Amino acid sequence: MSNGPSGEPNTPAAPRSATSRQPASPPTTADESGWRRSGKGAALSDVHRSIAVTTAKSRMRRFAAFVGPGYLVAVGYMDPGNWATSIAGGSAFGYQLLVVALISNIMAIVLQSLCARLAIATGRDLAQACRDAYPGWVVWPLWLLAEIAIIATDIAEVVGTAIGLNLIFGLPLEIGVIVTALDVFLILYLQRLGFRYLEAVVIALLAVISICFAVEIGLADPDWGAVIRGFAPTTDILSNPDMLYLALGILGATVMPHNLYLHSAVVQTRAWGAGEPERREALRFATLDATIALMLALAINASILILAAAVFHASGRTDVTDISQAQTLLEPLLGSAAAPILFGVALLASGLNSTVTATLAGQAVMEGFINIKVKAWLRRLVTRAIAILPASGVILLYGEAETGRLLILTQVVLSLQLSFAVVPLVQFTSDRRKMGFLVAPRWLIGSAWLIALIIIALNVKLVADFILPGGSPPLH
Repeated sequence: MSNGPSGEPNTPAAPRSATSRQPASPPTTADESGWRRSGKGAALSDVHRSIAVTTAKSRMRRFAAFVGPGYLVAVGYMDPGNWATSIAGGSAFGYQLLVVALISNIMAIVLQSLCARLAIATGRDLAQACRDAYPGWVVWPLWLLAEIAIIATDIAEVVGTAIGLNLIFGLPLEIGVIVTALDVFLILYLQRLGFRYLEAVVIALLAVISICFAVEIGLADPDWGAVIRGFAPTTDILSNPDMLYLALGILGATVMPHNLYLHSAVVQTRAWGAGEPERREALRFATLDATIALMLALAINASILILAAAVFHASGRTDVTDISQAQTLLEPLLGSAAAPILFGVALLASGLNSTVTATLAGQAVMEGFINIKVKAWLRRLVTRAIAILPASGVILLYGEAETGRLLILTQVVLSLQLSFAVVPLVQFTSDRRKMGFLVAPRWLIGSAWLIALIIIALNVKLVADFILPGGSPPLH
């Protein structure tokens, strides 16, 4: 009997009872022969299977044991880079891009459910699955692209956290960028306390962000009829290069590549059973956890865009692309001194939260793709140093005004990287030999392939706008 990636034998599925209403099916256990290489190592080895799943009769108590990973993933859907694209989109086009936030969130729910399915069925995260399924000449480029995505994410977090420190404490951006490197000690401290403590801090910070934006929206008093119409599709996105650029930025900030690697790893912090009933229940609970968390992320993302549309676009300020500029304009336009303070607090909470998830994603990517374990503090400092260089360079050479454009650019880079994570994910979860009885149903796979094609098509359109004769860089 072959061993799974955690070193435990692959346990056959529990037999179905005679009263089961499910029809007979082909062999239900995942087949290790479906992989080019046998699994080695555990996802996020220092916290792998560290959280016990309760055996209580109450379904709510069992579900409570699975609550957490979805909120870690949701953090990536409302990071500072997302703020920049939403503020720019709401300022320039009012409520029209709300539909992009909605569609992106639906895509995210589908893809994150596949991540949980992959982890629970195979015991592999997405990075490990790529390593075990593809030849080396494919694995190494995929790893480099994943690292680029994490660096782009980290740049957004560096700039966003530095801006948050500037808005609240008046700390110069140049100093704030350097201070962000110290967050590694916060993360190490939380991990030492236990993974549940880290999840609790993340959820608490998400609550702070939610409260801040609830108050901001109340002060802005948006046109709710226009808000509802903003969720309807429009062809203007394809015909307007500037709108497409921001739409891709919102897509890249919402469906982020590193979140796919992260979710398939953090789900495995739960110690579910090896039998078929336990795995099916684990999949249901993990999917529900992620769906609820991502609906919260949608509410916050939509709030940022609605705030920008109601405050800036409605007053004729269609050129707001910088977070600092947005914060400065909130008080005179809303008539409340509390508005910019709440904005800064929410931004700082978002930046701190995002550093946690980027660190975990970086660990999962490095361990999964190339099976190298690096101390968490060293991995974090190296990644943060790579992010600090371009962020500091832009601030020193061009000033604070260009930080907004840098944030939007990082989100477009993430969108361009997304296909290289989505395609392997859909390919793996549609393969019965790899997935066994948890192979994704056809309707889900069809939806996921459609999402992948849409992402690829939009990225091709964006690149064509840059390189074809007569094209020009958007937001010029």
